[in-house]
Amino acid sequence: MRNLLLVGIAFLIILNSCNTSKYSPPYTVAFYNVENLFDTISNPAKLDQEFLPDSPKEWNTEKYFKKINDIARVLKSIDSINFPAVIGLCEIENDVVLNDLVKCDYLKKANYQIVWEEGPDDRGIDCAFLYNPSIFKLNSFQFIPVNDPEDFSFVTRDILYAEGKINNEQFHFFVNHWPSRRGGADVSTPKRVLAANILRNKVDEIIHSNPNSNIVIMGDMNDEPGDISLSDILVALPNKLPIANTDLVNLMHDEYESNKGSYNYQGNWNMIDNLIVTGYLIQKAEGLKTTIDNGYIFHRDFMEFVSKSGEISPNRTYGRTYYGGISDHFPVYFTLE
Repeated sequence: MRNLLLVGIAFLIILNSCNTSKYSPPYTVAFYNVENLFDTISNPAKLDQEFLPDSPKEWNTEKYFKKINDIARVLKSIDSINFPAVIGLCEIENDVVLNDLVKCDYLKKANYQIVWEEGPDDRGIDCAFLYNPSIFKLNSFQFIPVNDPEDFSFVTRDILYAEGKINNEQFHFFVNHWPSRRGGADVSTPKRVLAANILRNKVDEIIHSNPNSNIVIMGDMNDEPGDISLSDILVALPNKLPIANTDLVNLMHDEYESNKGSYNYQGNWNMIDNLIVTGYLIQKAEGLKTTIDNGYIFHRDFMEFVSKSGEISPNRTYGRTYYGGISDHFPVYFTLE
């Protein structure tokens, strides 16, 4: 009887080990601007007319599901062994497109859960957060408005904040899509500075509560690592040592300094998709951490457009008409080990 009991206990230990090791480090953290992921149904409350079947883009069900499938393929390809543990997205119309995305064949085995809320953007594009519940245990989330106290007519995307645990360690994730550069630097820079200030205040609140915090900031900031909103207001430092646990470090700074980018505008690369972490995530002695040079731009042949001169850029879905590509951005990612 005693031997049988020992065998039973050993079996349970092995079974539990198999269950908990289904997803093991490294864990991938990814961000992707998916370029106007709209369904084909009109929303009278939003300016979505250009993404309808009778628009010049002739946006229809076939094109919609091609884009859904292509985006899912990209996200799965970032981590071909498992799936990204968490994914930040922007330019999402609604929860309909998110549900279609996570149910796609490329992604459905990850059982991604969704954090999304209808935001104030006139066009109806929002930030979203996908997480694998076998890895990330969501505790709470919040949508932080970016309001200008001196201009009540100004509206832009909320900052998405999700808090939870990975391997029993608390993590704070922020997903951003800051105001565009439309109108030129004099007009648009103060709007991104505003977003950076609001985010910085929330980060300071977390760090004040716990200086050793795992904070991850991701998003399309529409600014590069050297621009004032990121370098001076958010104070996201170049990924060079020395750093302190409470510092913010931009993992994409070395790509920026190498004239690489996630977005190509008129032949010029822009590093506007950023990944920023606290120094604690780099310097701590144990637990999940990353490294100072661990930020990457992800692209493969099937995501690229190659010009007649051989220049590569993201293969976008739209111009003035339908182009048939995936997105006008490449995703960025890093790993936790």
